[in-house]
Amino acid sequence: MKRRTLASLLMVAALIATAALAGCGKESADKKLIRIGEVTRSLFYAPQYVAIEKGFFEEEGLDIELTTTPGGDKTMTALLSNVIDVALVGSETSIYVYQQGTDDPIINFAQLTQTDGTFLVAREKIENFDWSSLKGTTFLGQRKGGMPQMAGEFAMKKHGIDPHADMEMIQNVDFANIAPAFSSGTGDYVQLFEPTASIFEKEGKGYVVASFGTESGHLPYTVFMTKNSFIDKNEKHVQSFTNALYKAQKWVEENDAAAIADVVKPYFENVDLDILVNSIDRYKQQGSFASDPIVDEAEWNNLLDVITTAGELEQRTEHGTLVNTSFAEKAIETVK
Repeated sequence: MKRRTLASLLMVAALIATAALAGCGKESADKKLIRIGEVTRSLFYAPQYVAIEKGFFEEEGLDIELTTTPGGDKTMTALLSNVIDVALVGSETSIYVYQQGTDDPIINFAQLTQTDGTFLVAREKIENFDWSSLKGTTFLGQRKGGMPQMAGEFAMKKHGIDPHADMEMIQNVDFANIAPAFSSGTGDYVQLFEPTASIFEKEGKGYVVASFGTESGHLPYTVFMTKNSFIDKNEKHVQSFTNALYKAQKWVEENDAAAIADVVKPYFENVDLDILVNSIDRYKQQGSFASDPIVDEAEWNNLLDVITTAGELEQRTEHGTLVNTSFAEKAIETVK
């Protein structure tokens, strides 16, 4: 996405309109409609689904229309072309747009996840995994310039692995087709989100040997963001949105994986309950769900380090340029 112009992104905006919807679709007389585009459907985003299902957005006077817009490019395209109001996507996308040049920057205002959400999955069981085992293998990776791939490479380099010299890196498979490609025999290792990783383990198709989230540290990995112009016109509603998210974050922190799974299962109708519980528990255990909506400066700087290590950052974009913490701070003060 970094090398694409904004104009080229807008050309594919029409594709987004056909994405599947969940949640409310019409604005009622007494509620503000907020259209969210999520980069993928994942248990990694459990607090968002909790906020919808537990009625926290409704309590704050909001109707939510949720669209899954697979991939960072499509999600950002939808936001730039006003197909959605708020994007749930990696913070790196806001940096790429800013560095292309824009009069209406994308502002990160509420953090959902604070680690990478992918796991290193091997085709065979490995009792005592060592990162050196990756040398000489074929790795089915994620999109170049996207956070999963960059966090994965960051973790590998930390363990002395050059991902582009020590292994064969496959990066020409679309996000939606990565799991099927591995299942059909492509690659010795793959990088997967939950619940796919747990499903593969249950079916004997692959085995989790490491967590990229644990290895790459805290990052503003998935964040709610919107245009600066939208914030200017809708400060009250952006605050209400952040309040609802914080209520959900508190609820997720206070409840176990089984309770969370029971709430979010309508979004994963084809996934067994035990897989939902196992996946959510993994994320809770490694601290992937942010406990509050603040995108703090230390996490942002770690993000910049990860992008720089991947060779995808033209220049460092400082925290205050694309992050607004005022809504998160006020939510923490007012939501009890």
